Amino acid sequence: EFLPSMQSAEELVSQVDGLSSNIDLLKAGIENEVQRDLNVAVAEFTELKQQLERDTLVLSVLKKLQEFDTAIKEYNTALLEKKYVAAAQQLEKARSSLKTLESRKGFELKILKALGRELTVQMQNMLYHLGEEWQTLAVWKLPPSKEGSSLESAVRTELHLYTVPSKEEEMAGPPLASVLQAFAVLGELRTKLKAFGQLLLKYILKPLISYPSLQPFTEEQADVFILRFKSEEPSLDDSSPMEVFDKIKLVFEVLHKYLLNVPLEQPAEQEKERRVILAELLGDLIWEELSDCLIQNCLVNSIPTNSSKLEQYIEVIKCTEEFEKALKDMQFLKGDTTDLLKYARNVNSHFANKKCQDVIVAARSLMTSEIHNTVKITPDSCVALPRLPDPGAGDDLQTPKTPEPLRNDTVSLENGTKLSQYTFSLPTCRISSSVEQLMELAYQTLLEATASTDQCCVQLFYSVRNMFQLFYDVVPTYHKENLQKLPQLAAIHHNNCMYIAHLLLTLGHQFRYRLTNILCVGAATFVDLVPGFRRLGMECFLAQMRVQKGEILERLSSARNFSNMDDEENYHAANKAVRQVLHQLRRLGKVWQDVLPVNVYCKALGTLLNTALTEIISRIVALEDISAEDADRLYSICRTMVEEGPQIFTPLLEDNKNKKYQEEVPVYVQKWMTFKELMIILQANLQEIVDQWADGKGPLAAEFSAAEVKSLIRALFQNTEKRAAALAKIK
Repeated sequence: EFLPSMQSAEELVSQVDGLSSNIDLLKAGIENEVQRDLNVAVAEFTELKQQLERDTLVLSVLKKLQEFDTAIKEYNTALLEKKYVAAAQQLEKARSSLKTLESRKGFELKILKALGRELTVQMQNMLYHLGEEWQTLAVWKLPPSKEGSSLESAVRTELHLYTVPSKEEEMAGPPLASVLQAFAVLGELRTKLKAFGQLLLKYILKPLISYPSLQPFTEEQADVFILRFKSEEPSLDDSSPMEVFDKIKLVFEVLHKYLLNVPLEQPAEQEKERRVILAELLGDLIWEELSDCLIQNCLVNSIPTNSSKLEQYIEVIKCTEEFEKALKDMQFLKGDTTDLLKYARNVNSHFANKKCQDVIVAARSLMTSEIHNTVKITPDSCVALPRLPDPGAGDDLQTPKTPEPLRNDTVSLENGTKLSQYTFSLPTCRISSSVEQLMELAYQTLLEATASTDQCCVQLFYSVRNMFQLFYDVVPTYHKENLQKLPQLAAIHHNNCMYIAHLLLTLGHQFRYRLTNILCVGAATFVDLVPGFRRLGMECFLAQMRVQKGEILERLSSARNFSNMDDEENYHAANKAVRQVLHQLRRLGKVWQDVLPVNVYCKALGTLLNTALTEIISRIVALEDISAEDADRLYSICRTMVEEGPQIFTPLLEDNKNKKYQEEVPVYVQKWMTFKELMIILQANLQEIVDQWADGKGPLAAEFSAAEVKSLIRALFQNTEKRAAALAKIK
């Protein structure tokens, strides 16, 4: 029973051993032969895959090259047939193919550079042909460039538009559309329109704005539309905005109808907005420059110069709105409000700015004009100033000369006397006519302010204040040399400043109740400027006085101290010095005559004469020895001063009226009586001098001190008992 089982098991073992050896043989075969063949196959597969990729790439490149070549061939065919849109599209295809080829990294072909050059050449060729076509459609006839921009050259400018479609073209489609569409496809439309826009601005739009007499007119023929210009006599120097807008609108209407009303499609790359609106594109390119030109050369000039015309400006605003609406309808403008309309609507601000600028310019012109052209001002004279409407409250002033309340309401004093009607008036004098005009300008500007809007009123008020502050800075600087050298101009400038200060006292009060509420609460005043103007006038005149005083003292310094008058040469020098001083004072008296107010004139000349007398007195009193002949000659010199000194006082042109002031010399010359007492001493004996002294109570004692009288006695008289007795009485 066991043996069969064992035999079957042994057979199985032998079968397994055979199978195992077969497996080993198979394994060895696989390892030795199949693995090798497999490696070879994988290598071959990898190589084939790479070759396939390379071939696919080459195939795609060749395909693109074929596309490029086909596109260029079709472009050439289309260009010959003048199918510009198709040609442009083929050129764009070629450019796209080349761009794809160039974008492949690690794949560089020498042919690409040649293709790039070829594409550039063909692109320029296409643009040249399109440019030629464009030039035949829109023909400019321009004046020679040497002529520059003038009315004559503008009249010779013409624009011929060969875009009027014939019946055949209407069927086939107008050439204009294909040319412009081709430009759009090539991405050159904006550049071409920009160049056209610059020509349009330079030769048509700007001349129409700048020259009021230039008028556009149109002419339509069978195949051409012509835009020409003619010059007509303008009714005004500056054309009104309405006329300018109409002329510009006509030009845009012509362009819209015959040139720009063409529907265009954007290239496929710019899918955002398929349709191109030519008018809008041109508008974007030129509107900013055109609106600036319209503002600077048209609207600025149309801003009214006085507030009464402001209401009429509503027409200009309305006309500007209509002009912009027309341009929007033609699609030259987008929906937003432009700078042009904003400028027109902001007229109040521009009016105020323009008015203020004009006021300051006019004021500065007056300040830099000649000072010596004068007008006479008297308390009775009324400068041509505006009559203000009755405010119903506050002041009743109507002229700046004399405040009305003071003129009408008499002031009762205890003794029943009344103030003169001229108490608060400016004394008679001469002022520069330019200053009179300056004050008229100030009054007119403030009167303008009363009728203006609040903002404008404030601006005008402060421009008047600025005007006076400008006077303070400009006049002393601009006329500095003349004011230092010429006494008459210094006197006129003094009067000018006092005149302005006088009017500024009441100027703010006169307008206080007529200006805007902002100013009525107390800001509307000019009183704070008054001290500055008075100081300005006085400083200038006092500086001139110091110059004259210096000249007097310099002349008297050549008198050799008035000593040794018995020496002929010394006497001649002293006499000459005194004569020169009198001549100088007479000359001053002439140049200040009828210029300075009488009281200022007399004080000024009195002060200068007093300077001369004081110098002469101090020199004579200081002498230690005066002989009888010296005394006689000194007396002669002093008599010249006393006789001729009063004659320098000629404040008025009429000689008979000047005697009053010549008799009042002691009032204006402090040392006049002292000088006369000195003359008495020079001719008196000892007893007469003692009598004049009268124990310190006589006229001599009123003018000289005891020490000065004693010094004079010692110099005049020899040392005797009589002199000693006389000296003893002087104490």
